[in-house]
Amino acid sequence: MIRLPQTLKVVALCLGMAAGLAQAQSYPNRPVKIVVPFAAGGPADNYARFVAQRLGDELKQSFVIDNKPGAGSIIGTDLVAKSPADGYTLLMMSNTHTVNESLIPNKPFGLMKDFVGIAPVNYSNLLLVVHPSVPAKTVPELIALAKARPGKINYASSGNGTPYHMAGELFKYMAGIDMTHVPYKGSSGARTDIVGGQVDVMFDAETTMATMAREGKVRALAGTGLTRSANLPDMPTVNESGVPKYEATIWLGLMAPKGTPAEIVNRLNAEVRKIVNNPEVKATWAKQGAVPMSMTVPEFEQYLNADIAKWANIVKVSGAKPD
Repeated sequence: MIRLPQTLKVVALCLGMAAGLAQAQSYPNRPVKIVVPFAAGGPADNYARFVAQRLGDELKQSFVIDNKPGAGSIIGTDLVAKSPADGYTLLMMSNTHTVNESLIPNKPFGLMKDFVGIAPVNYSNLLLVVHPSVPAKTVPELIALAKARPGKINYASSGNGTPYHMAGELFKYMAGIDMTHVPYKGSSGARTDIVGGQVDVMFDAETTMATMAREGKVRALAGTGLTRSANLPDMPTVNESGVPKYEATIWLGLMAPKGTPAEIVNRLNAEVRKIVNNPEVKATWAKQGAVPMSMTVPEFEQYLNADIAKWANIVKVSGAKPD
């Protein structure tokens, strides 16, 4: 084995750091693709487009959204996992991904094995809504109805493992009721059918469902945060409506294939944090019911691991299955 003198080792290290810095400074020099493994029109798609536009404006390069829905986010996520780790293919993820680590253990990828976290984006509470034909105007009335008709009340979600699915499973477990899960391939189909009356109940993001509730297309019974949403102060929470400590949210973040240069990951982290901490962005998102999230790369890694552990416990105690 040839041993380099200490001076040469230092020089080599400095050259490597300089090369990494140069790579980050020149990035991106061609369009960047952000894969959204969910259908168009939902929160992940909407906020991916918002962030992509801001990143493009700041970095003077196109950030293009590529929707690849299917199999509870697995199809699009696997595509990114198998992409070159060069910073030009990114993943818009949600807590669907942290749930799937325990709900679907035989996936073709592991979240923390095959990806590196870039930054979280935001979180929002959900709304528990029913079709107006459902004879329940409060959470206690819905629970009583479900107990009187075990398994007859159905609830829609945008797919197995999504926050909407797990919100329903958590509600079933904590309220001691049985409802039938009806998974869709995306949020749009689920929303169409809750409005049309093909399904009875849905947990959906406040950012998209509040408008439908105001228009009378659905009846909102409660929010899913521990405390009331600042955007809907008159809406009670599930927590205060007979299911103590119930809480379910949807949060979003960006990840990249494992091995993406740290300099690129750190630069993207800095740019995303600049976006979410912008006062105008905060004000815009507040009106929609979304709360910005800002973390360093190591903080986001800790958050991901903690969320995986949290949902593993809920999947276990609720008995949730991928159907």
